[in-house]
Amino acid sequence: MLWAAGEPDRLPPPARALLLDPGNALLFSAASLWEVAIKSGLGRADFRVDPGLLRRGLIDNGYEELPIRAAHAVQVGALPAIHRDPFDRMLVAQALVEAVTLLTVDVVLGQYPGPIRLL
Repeated sequence: MLWAAGEPDRLPPPARALLLDPGNALLFSAASLWEVAIKSGLGRADFRVDPGLLRRGLIDNGYEELPIRAAHAVQVGALPAIHRDPFDRMLVAQALVEAVTLLTVDVVLGQYPGPIRLL
């Protein structure tokens, strides 16, 4: 999400093509903004972004916000212990519950079954 919003040149060409395809709905998870807010507040160099501005920019560029729902939280508990990051696990759960494709460059995240597309 951070690359799509601020550094699209870092995205693999297939990801850029998917994001530019008007036939695809673009979603961002509240979990991603939550992660940005926490890690930015901790001073992480790779998360130097204002989460409020990021959210506004995503919405202004046609992204829809995917809130965290109880069904997503329940699904997290059913996931195999492939990835330890709770934010990434939430993204996988949301993709499964909502039947949407999660794009990732994270090789470990790409090991989950379901609508996960490793780029």
